[in-house]
Amino acid sequence: MNARIAVDVGGTFTDLAYVGSDGELRTHKLLSTPLDYSDAVVEGIITLADREGLPLESIDDVLHGCTVATNAIVEHRGAKTALVTTAGFRDVLELRRIRVPRLYDPLYVKPEPLVPRRLCFEVNERVDANGEIIRPLDKAQVERVAVKLAAMEIEAIAVCLLHSYVNPSHEQTVGHILKNVLPNTYVTLSVDVLPQIREYERTSTTVVNAYVGPPVKRYLQSMIRQLNASGIRCRFMVMQSSGGILNAHEVTMTPAQIVECGPAAGVIGAARLGELSQESNLISFDMGGTTAKASMIESGQIKITDEYDVGGRISSPSRLTGGYGYALKLPAIDISEVGAGGGSIVWLDKAGSIKVGPESAGAVPGPACYGFGGQRPTVTDANTLLGYINPESIAGGAVPIDRELAARAVQTQIAQPLGKSLVETAFGIHRVANANMMRAIKAVTTNRGRDPRDFTMIAFGGSGGVHAVALARELRIQRVLFPPAAGVFSALGLLASDSSVNITQNFRHDTANWPVELAGSTYEMLQQRIAERLQRPMAEIDFQRYVDIRYVGQAYELSVPFRNGPIGVEAVRQVEQNFESEHQRCYGHAATDDPRFETVNLRMIGTIGSAGIGNLRASQPENRSSQSDSRSAYFGPNDGLITTSILSRSDLTEHPLSGPFIVEETEATLVVPPDARGHCDAVGNIVIELMDVS
Repeated sequence: MNARIAVDVGGTFTDLAYVGSDGELRTHKLLSTPLDYSDAVVEGIITLADREGLPLESIDDVLHGCTVATNAIVEHRGAKTALVTTAGFRDVLELRRIRVPRLYDPLYVKPEPLVPRRLCFEVNERVDANGEIIRPLDKAQVERVAVKLAAMEIEAIAVCLLHSYVNPSHEQTVGHILKNVLPNTYVTLSVDVLPQIREYERTSTTVVNAYVGPPVKRYLQSMIRQLNASGIRCRFMVMQSSGGILNAHEVTMTPAQIVECGPAAGVIGAARLGELSQESNLISFDMGGTTAKASMIESGQIKITDEYDVGGRISSPSRLTGGYGYALKLPAIDISEVGAGGGSIVWLDKAGSIKVGPESAGAVPGPACYGFGGQRPTVTDANTLLGYINPESIAGGAVPIDRELAARAVQTQIAQPLGKSLVETAFGIHRVANANMMRAIKAVTTNRGRDPRDFTMIAFGGSGGVHAVALARELRIQRVLFPPAAGVFSALGLLASDSSVNITQNFRHDTANWPVELAGSTYEMLQQRIAERLQRPMAEIDFQRYVDIRYVGQAYELSVPFRNGPIGVEAVRQVEQNFESEHQRCYGHAATDDPRFETVNLRMIGTIGSAGIGNLRASQPENRSSQSDSRSAYFGPNDGLITTSILSRSDLTEHPLSGPFIVEETEATLVVPPDARGHCDAVGNIVIELMDVS
């Protein structure tokens, strides 16, 4: 019997999913181990395998999603990194873009570059925009720079020379010299990471790749060693930000591609579940212990972007909301993420207003109600006081809940200074958390010209079901899906993910005189590179062609499909039409007077299909309170405290039930307020319909 086990590591919990030989889904959830996340991974796999009678040697694949790259950036704990660039371009990271994310904040300060100016080194060379060498590379100078870097004990080096995406010879020579002088230093070239125009984005992306390279490499190598030492000798596959899984060795070459790998898995799972549920327009809402994430699935298609901002107070596609963090121009699922999770710490600002996050209590010490030593109040503590969370334990009994500890933290640090009652304060915290998370949802809907009312929300993550229905009401969304195994849904998404590689090549040409033969040979070259990275014959890979295109004179482009088959005038005209349709959807207008178009990049995605996710109607032990099948829950000043039924998913299979009620499962909780109704559909989703919403 061969098996694939998916493991998603979050800041608070580690989630596992496995499809047995009978097709049934098995899951497990345990606290993460921040000192060494691999401890929880190995423990979880062994526990799940032992529980299901699965021999460790029968495990073929471990599929993994993690936050190690994200945490390295957010916490500024990446490698000591240097930048080598063309003479005159030392300050690219300092200058960034002329973009202020807070329009009316004259005191806004840009984030400190990941590479300080003292570690930015210039070399004499020059290539023009057509690839012609204007000034030869000074190799002796590069060798002197390499000696300096060795003396400074640099861990990683980013190399980004002007116009190397057209002619990479100088950059490749610099990389060769640096690797010879510093064989144990992580060296990354922009031509290998992002061979595209835009100097700041290309430099920033290359620097991010170098900065996270050593910690990601150490993490993945350590994980593989611990798995092997425990008798789990298998392929180790990692989720990418773009939504496909890839061999861990390939990931270490371009580690920046996994910065948003954890959230990506949840969106993949949501899209697959949407297919099964015949829901083509979805907003995925994933709330865990540390962050909340949102993404949009439209007409069954996941949205991919390569304009991303990481490391700021909101990580999101950056065209309209950027400037908070560091530009990362690599393919990624269009996800917006804010620091508002169950473990997010609640505090008061100088004006006495309630603030939630972005700091999180994590797994250690955790929320105050866990009883693991946490002293500061969190969103989970507030939800416990509101009666939304099991008052005894969560995660199948693995995490005890102490309401008195939650009450003490919220009372002394928030309610008392505000002069408010305990339950009133807890509800205020709940609403502030919702307001923070609403920013993430609007970033991927209204900021994209989409109306949230045209979508169904699918809510998952350990805390997603606690907040989803209230959020949907605020956004006038009429339907909410709460999927099976909602609390470990990102792990489920890993099982549903395909092996995939998404790569691009600079290709700036006016479509009126488009070089179709050159385009064909470029696409063939991209196919070969994908086959090498996937380590599979081309015949086994499904290739999809795209092109990044814009109006002549525009500063930004859109990515649209380029149909497979012969490339000719008709195919180019179809690309132009696809672009104008997408431009109309995104911006509400399109050019009308004989527009001209130009392509910027050719893009190719290669995919190998997954084995699927089995039977979603997995049987899971319930996590009901042993005290009663109901408890008091607070639903705001209008409804107050209401005696609320505590149900299981199976209670909703016979007929719809009206709220309020709470559904408790091993991995997650769903809170359904008054004026809402729920039932279980054929796939196993709990479908919540909100009344009087338009």
